[in-house]
Order: sequence, then structure tokens, then C-alpha cells
Amino acid sequence: MVVRAVQKVSSTRGFARVAPHVVPALDRAVHRLTRGKVLLSAQMLPGVILTSTGARSGLPRRTPLACMPEEDGRSWILVGSNFGRTGHPAWTANLRARPDAEINWKGTDIPVRAQVLEGEERAAVWKKLLVFWPPYATYQARVEREIRLFRIVRRS
Repeated sequence: MVVRAVQKVSSTRGFARVAPHVVPALDRAVHRLTRGKVLLSAQMLPGVILTSTGARSGLPRRTPLACMPEEDGRSWILVGSNFGRTGHPAWTANLRARPDAEINWKGTDIPVRAQVLEGEERAAVWKKLLVFWPPYATYQARVEREIRLFRIVRRS
């Protein structure tokens, strides 16, 4: 019941205007205060803190993101939905420019490599994502761009 309510609220344009300013800031603060043990948004969806390298600045960028863990336990899907806003989120440009990154998953830092999903592979993952979190369909319908999907895989 609560999940459906959150899905409904997260599909609204008001949420898309407010959430990008509030949710990441709260996630970063709580994650830092709990030394990586708690990610507020992960109470509804699994989440990671992605540390990527800025495409232009070269500086580390920490971004809390919802993710869809894959069955292998070594990879996750990240969705560049930007809460259904028109532009691609900055972290997607960072991963495209520099695919080696790090995630904090349940308090553990894990080195990863990102791959942009395209074509049939993207289509198959998109179908799974819509079952996992239906509001992604609303986000995609709201924007003209194709939402970027990434598979991040644990590096050795």
C-alpha cells in the first residue's frame, strides 16, 4: 500500500520539480551521518552512492541513486531518469566519459565499470525496470530524450 502511494507521488510533475533538490541532499547527509549504513531513499528502492569522476572537472562526484540489483550479485542497473526532467543527469555524462567508478552498496565501497545499454539489451532491461518501478514509464513519457540506462559491474 505504501509503495503504491510513493509510486503515485513520484510520478507527479511536482515531485519532479522538488525531488532533485531535496532527495539527493537528504540521502548524502544521512549516508554520511550513518557512516554509509543508511540511505533514506533505499527504504523504498535499493540504492547506491555513485562516486564518478567529473567529465569536465576531473573531480570526484558523489550521487545517491536508486538502482536495480541484477541476479548475479555483481552488477546493478542505474537509470538516468532525472525524475522525469528534460535533461540527462550530470552523472550519466560522467560515466560515459569515464566509466570506471565506485559505488557504496549497503555500506561497502565497490569499484565498478559502467556500460551504457543500447538496442535490444536496453529494451530487455527496460521491460524489467518497468516491473521493478513502474513510474519510470511516466518519466519516459514526459521527456523527448531516451532515458539512459547503465549496467555497472564489479571490477576485480
